[in-house]
Parts: sequence; structure tokens; C-alpha cells
Amino acid sequence: MASITGFGGAFFRANDPDALYQWYERHLGIKKTDGGFLFPPSGQRADLVLSFFKQDNAYFPVAQKTMLNFQVDDLDGLLDRLQSEGVTVDPKRDSYEGFGKFGWFTDPEGNRVELWQPVAE
Repeated sequence: MASITGFGGAFFRANDPDALYQWYERHLGIKKTDGGFLFPPSGQRADLVLSFFKQDNAYFPVAQKTMLNFQVDDLDGLLDRLQSEGVTVDPKRDSYEGFGKFGWFTDPEGNRVELWQPVAE
């Protein structure tokens, strides 16, 4: 039987895609190639997660239909750097045994973005 073998990507609408790509490149150090950001499997530090939330769940803003989650190797270092660059960073940081550490920032289009430092293997 044919089946799903993995997650292929995420696609979002933006008011100014070029400016948003440039912002993510400048602040997160990821480079656009072939129409988007590519993350090779060898660079992944943990499983890729696809989760569905109820429409009224407050984990991220209700008006925001989706939320990006990036895996990082130093959550505190990255959030501290983003804050020093003038990015809106949520002061709250969570840690869950068996999963890792989580923090959030807001991009220039108002999207709340989650950063995840997975538990070291």
C-alpha cells in the first residue's frame, strides 16, 4: 500500500515574502535556496513534529493559523542574540523532561515562532 514517508515542507503566505526571507536570513542565519529554506535530514537533531491544535487553543495566537518551530543547538544563546538585535522575544522559556527547551520570538509579520532545543542524545 502507498504511504506517507515523511514531512515534505511548510508553506506560508506573507505580505512581503522577499523581505521576510531576508529577515530570517539576517536574524536566524538560514539561507534561501531554490525557493525556500532547506533543512537536510543530516542536520536534524530530533524527530520532525506535525501537531494539530483546536481552533481556540492558546498555545500560540488564535488568529495565527500555523506556527513555525525550528530546532536549535543553543536556545538561550539564540534568543539572547535575537533580543539584542531588537527582535521581540517572549521572556518565557519552558523545559520539558525528555523533550528539551522551548522559547519564542515574533517575526516582522507578527508570527509567533517557536524555537526548540531538543534533549541531547
